[in-house]
Amino acid sequence: MAEIIQERIEDRLPELEQLERIGLFSHAEIKAIIKKASDLEYRIQRRALCKEDFINYVQYEINLLELIQRRRTRIGYSFKKDEIENSIVHRVQGVFRRASAKWKDDVQLWLSYVVFCKKWATKAQLSKVFSAMLAIHSNKPALWIMAAKWEMEDRLSSESARQLFLRALRFHPQCPKLYQEYFRMELMHAEKLRKERQEFEKAKMDVGHLDYPEEILTGELARIIYKNSVSIIKGAEFHVSLLSIAQLFDFAKDLQREIYEDLQALHTDDPLTWDYVARRELEIQAQPGEEQPATKHAKVVEMGRKEERCSAVYEEAVKTLPTEAMWKCYINFCLERFSKKTNSPSLRAKRLEKTMTAFRKAHELKVLPECQYKQWIELLLHHDFLKEALQVAVAGTELFRDSVMMWQMQLQVLIDSKSPDVARLFQEAFVHLKPQVCLPLWISWAEWSEGAKSQEDTEAIYKKAILAVIGADSVTLKDKYLDWAYRSGGYKKARAVFKSLQESRPFSVDFFRKIIQFEKEQESCKMANLREYYERALREFGSTDSDLWMDYIKEELNHPLGRPENCGQIYWRAMKMLQGESAEVFVAKHAMHQAGHL
Repeated sequence: MAEIIQERIEDRLPELEQLERIGLFSHAEIKAIIKKASDLEYRIQRRALCKEDFINYVQYEINLLELIQRRRTRIGYSFKKDEIENSIVHRVQGVFRRASAKWKDDVQLWLSYVVFCKKWATKAQLSKVFSAMLAIHSNKPALWIMAAKWEMEDRLSSESARQLFLRALRFHPQCPKLYQEYFRMELMHAEKLRKERQEFEKAKMDVGHLDYPEEILTGELARIIYKNSVSIIKGAEFHVSLLSIAQLFDFAKDLQREIYEDLQALHTDDPLTWDYVARRELEIQAQPGEEQPATKHAKVVEMGRKEERCSAVYEEAVKTLPTEAMWKCYINFCLERFSKKTNSPSLRAKRLEKTMTAFRKAHELKVLPECQYKQWIELLLHHDFLKEALQVAVAGTELFRDSVMMWQMQLQVLIDSKSPDVARLFQEAFVHLKPQVCLPLWISWAEWSEGAKSQEDTEAIYKKAILAVIGADSVTLKDKYLDWAYRSGGYKKARAVFKSLQESRPFSVDFFRKIIQFEKEQESCKMANLREYYERALREFGSTDSDLWMDYIKEELNHPLGRPENCGQIYWRAMKMLQGESAEVFVAKHAMHQAGHL
């Protein structure tokens, strides 16, 4: 192995001598490079190979290349690149080849190889890297697309890109993304050729000898891809995606029309088709002969007309296809339009009316999903329609009795209405809901009670909640109970709550940190109490939380009644309890803290 390493170092000497001779590096720097290179070479020549060693080797060489580049720029010297940079690039490629042969399945390694070649190698070399990668990772469509895009955009070879897409589709005949990108590529190629021909014609040059196939210029190849793909991949979503791509190219109007007509003919029973057709009305521009709206009022009127046309399509859609999914599309459209800013009160009022009407009709037909009941109630509350909001909330809760969200919405309406029935409804909700989903309701009840009822009532709610909510959910509840106790009754009350809960596992670290902070905010902060809280916290989190141990040590050092002599014992206890990485972090923090006190 020593001979191999020596030989590889000797292979470097010509480039290193050139670097020193032309003044890019000093003699001392060259010696440092040789020392570092020897170490890196040793690591990648060992019998037990490690991927990180190869990565470190490559990273060092890339850093060296970038440093050479910066120094060339600084002194204005651009010669001898063949002897210096090309030699390094060739060596790095050799290392990448070894690594990718050893760890074939590591896609990230292959991508690093591609990125390196894009910046430092020739296009022919990168083409070979893509070929090698795809031979192993032919099961990943994204890599085929990356390679084809590079052939098209960087190497300017549409034929190579086309061949890659065709090969990819043999491996993945059902992959929508491949068809989409292949379709886009053919349209981009056609657009590029059309622009080229126009430039030549403007310059009055003879284009007769140039190859501009008519089937490419007219988008016929893209049309063939479209026809083949929709015969294999069914569904309006894929069809719409191809139409969206075609609409990016002005020359493909006939193709756009054909795709649009096929969409309407083939997918009449898909809500996405109707949604697309309706929204298209917003994008239709005035014809060239028609007068464009000039004033603000005219623009508002025009927008109102467009939205009316959209609504007419949606109205037809929900008659033809009266499903939950179709109504959801219609309502989402109404909500989107209502959320658009406008200075016209009449347009805003019209949008609100349309939205409310859509919600009411969907509710009557019993096709409104749970999430849209929530949106409807929120909209009603926002506009202070409290009576209707309550009716909707009651109806929604009847339909979705197991939904915490619907009970919460009904309670929110009652709270906003200042109804006397809030407490009764909370209790009714707990009867209908499973205990394991009730945490949000207990928190809402306690928060409402804090503002509307007495301290005794609120505490009674917290105590009931602590008994009802078990497991991980109870952690949040205990934190909120402790916060409320301090807010409402000060430190004395908080300490009493802490004492009552300190054996009711599980806890969060914050539960203990809160009571520690409350103690420290007192004028007569007692070190004995702080020790009690830290010791109790460390019983729960002493094996994982290095910060707790560090804070305990700092408290003993900084508190007027602290005992610095206890710090050594706390340190050794921490070292016994902390496990794995937590112990290393603690040692590092402790060392930094001690260094700061020197």
